[in-house]
Amino acid sequence: MADLTLYTNPMSRGRIAHWMLEEVGQPYDVTWLDFTTTMKAPDYLAINPMGKVPALRHGTTVVTEYAAICAYLAYAFPQAGLVPANRGAYYRWLFFGAGPLEAIVINSSLGFALPEQMRGRVGYRDMQTTLDVLEAAVTANQYLAGDRFSAADVATGSQIGWGLQFGTIEKRPALVDYWARLSARPALARATAAAETAAETAVKKE
Repeated sequence: MADLTLYTNPMSRGRIAHWMLEEVGQPYDVTWLDFTTTMKAPDYLAINPMGKVPALRHGTTVVTEYAAICAYLAYAFPQAGLVPANRGAYYRWLFFGAGPLEAIVINSSLGFALPEQMRGRVGYRDMQTTLDVLEAAVTANQYLAGDRFSAADVATGSQIGWGLQFGTIEKRPALVDYWARLSARPALARATAAAETAAETAVKKE
């Protein structure tokens, strides 16, 4: 048994943590969970009482939330080189995806429009502003935190990739080009292949 275990579902944000594990390059195990059964079972709720994935067990340490998992793995395995010298930009963009970007994308996809008088109460802006900020970042540099790939690209880049794929993010050329750079990474291909195989297996069992 590997010292690292990822608890996930192939159709979840767990794909982000899975990609990160492949980038880290350390041995790990994957426990595939079903949304309505094993994810809500007592054994897993003891790991993550929220009954959601992903969750990562590293020895006796448990980490949940995909951005936290990415940050933790980058710190725990510095030899992978996933923390750039520009720490300020790195932390900014690492959590931008899990914060303002995901909030506006999810709310927009659900048809929720925040009343203008309530905007001061939330930690995000409108979609146009959010995408303008991202577009400027990936136009100025190859990657979010500079010219070096980092865990910030795994976490927030995944949100951009999914948004482009499912039409919840406008296909601006700079964002499309940025995602193309990330899509070419072998670690992402390996994680994606494993998730798709797990999804196919789950369908065959139904």
